[in-house]
Amino acid sequence: MVLPASLPQRLFPMSGSTFGELFRVTNFGESHGPAIGCVIDGCPPGLALSEADIQPDLDRRRPGTSRHVTQRNEPDAVEILSGTYEGRTTGTPVCLLIRNTDQRSRDYGNLLDTFRPGHADYTYWRKYGLRDPRGGGRASARLTAPMVAAGAVAKKWLFEQHGTTFLGWMGALGEIEIPFEDEAQIPLNPFYAPNAGIVERLEAHMDALRKAGDSCGARIHVLARCVPVGLGEPLFDKLDAEIAYAMMGINAVKGVEIGDGFGVVAQRGTHHGDELTPEGFASNHGGGVLGGISTGQDLRVALAIKPTSSIRTPKASIDRHGQPTTVETHGRHDPCVGIRAAPIAEAMLALVVMDHALRHRAQNGDVSLALPPIAAQRGG
Repeated sequence: MVLPASLPQRLFPMSGSTFGELFRVTNFGESHGPAIGCVIDGCPPGLALSEADIQPDLDRRRPGTSRHVTQRNEPDAVEILSGTYEGRTTGTPVCLLIRNTDQRSRDYGNLLDTFRPGHADYTYWRKYGLRDPRGGGRASARLTAPMVAAGAVAKKWLFEQHGTTFLGWMGALGEIEIPFEDEAQIPLNPFYAPNAGIVERLEAHMDALRKAGDSCGARIHVLARCVPVGLGEPLFDKLDAEIAYAMMGINAVKGVEIGDGFGVVAQRGTHHGDELTPEGFASNHGGGVLGGISTGQDLRVALAIKPTSSIRTPKASIDRHGQPTTVETHGRHDPCVGIRAAPIAEAMLALVVMDHALRHRAQNGDVSLALPPIAAQRGG
């Protein structure tokens, strides 16, 4: 059977490295290759854009920023290789490059013939017949950096066009719950914790994990404010469905909640349904989405992140011949990958909102209502 070349690319994904429809981001590179990066196709023309617009978000995600994360010391300096002229986007593909400068590939020499439990080593080998063991290759969380860079571009356009902003923070580190007290504290500590009083306890917990050669999981929250009403499609392209798809694409994420998430199981309909008033919604249990379409309220998302698989503690595994062995991971790793996940979650949410904003504009740009919409931000 010969298939026509005009069929949409999304029907025949090859390597799963491209995200989005109208704002399409193709991610490339490996953890220990010469560079990583992405190509953004569909960025609207005329957006003022320079490396300085992107670098702050990369600095928030980059390794080596505290003793609680991997000590791989990468500057993550972004370069814009194409898609701009005289400081503005041209509408052509924007290529963003981040060079790798601090690889220590020798740390992974013992993993060529064995597989780390909980990691992608075994599945990559079975799928492709070979794999790059250095730092996890394509399975490395280092490949989130290009998505953060692309997300920074999306954030800037959304803020200029709609006033949309994004905020990510840590809600739990392992078994330690982090009460939300002060948004201003989030950028002031290495955990993105909205609570200054708990930081010392978090630091002690991480120090103990590192000494024990162990790791822990985390819960990350991310919020989008001033989101346009009407984003998302009925049925399969629901906004919340695509948010979940994007978040599950982040390394180590094992669960996603929209709005009250699993909390809805114990709720009654009398409590859960967000009542509407002339002044706006009275609550936001739905997380800013109804029927797969944005309400204009805050988008509320939470992520469950598993413990880091690369740990020093020996664990049972097999080699490529199926023989039993023991694996102890060397190198530099995050005892909790959730510590640097807040800016990644922000970026992925921004990419979903950006893509749907362009899709909505393309189909529904001329839709107008006789009456103004309600003030949707109440209860956000």
